[in-house]
Amino acid sequence: MALFTRQPQASDSIQLYSLSQNMTILLVGLGNVGKQYDGTRHNVGFLCLDNFVTKTEEMEPWVEKKDLKCYLSKGRIGASQVIAIKPTTFMNLSGQAVQATANFYKVATEYIVAIHDELDIDYGQIRLRVGGASAGHNGIKSITEVVGEDYGRVRIGIGPKKPAQIDSADFVLQRFTAAQEKQLPNLIQEVNAILSEYIYGGQLPHDTRNFLV
Repeated sequence: MALFTRQPQASDSIQLYSLSQNMTILLVGLGNVGKQYDGTRHNVGFLCLDNFVTKTEEMEPWVEKKDLKCYLSKGRIGASQVIAIKPTTFMNLSGQAVQATANFYKVATEYIVAIHDELDIDYGQIRLRVGGASAGHNGIKSITEVVGEDYGRVRIGIGPKKPAQIDSADFVLQRFTAAQEKQLPNLIQEVNAILSEYIYGGQLPHDTRNFLV
């Protein structure tokens, strides 16, 4: 019989529990490598996973793994081994790093979670789901091509486009507005809470979170 182990609370109001079993989780932050992409909307997945790794004492510092085509951090959190990666391919080829890492660490598709920007969702919302189409996101499309659709998504809203006539590719490669940047700490904190809840709870709910204050 599996035993439940109580874990530290993510907040004053949430108690987290985990099954005492060996499970390997793969967290994938999506973005483009290179200084010119730092702080852009399309790199918000990198931004959030960077913060998670830095703030979580169980996670090791990032190490470049050229054979796996990614920067990688790992650690044991509760009963789970957690692997975090940032692909070093461009966004369109993110699936190569996911496939290589999942094969090396023997991670089942159901324990993969991608953290990424979503143009069809307004800034201020984070939507969670398992499976579904790519909604035009080339990084998600690349991952789906190699592991299938049945992985988790932490979809961070960056829309709507302003001005409406701007090309989508140009918009996602811009930096956040000054007003949006003031809210980034709240966004990052919410994503950290989501990832912690997932690691300890083992499920990614179909949910919408709001972080604007």
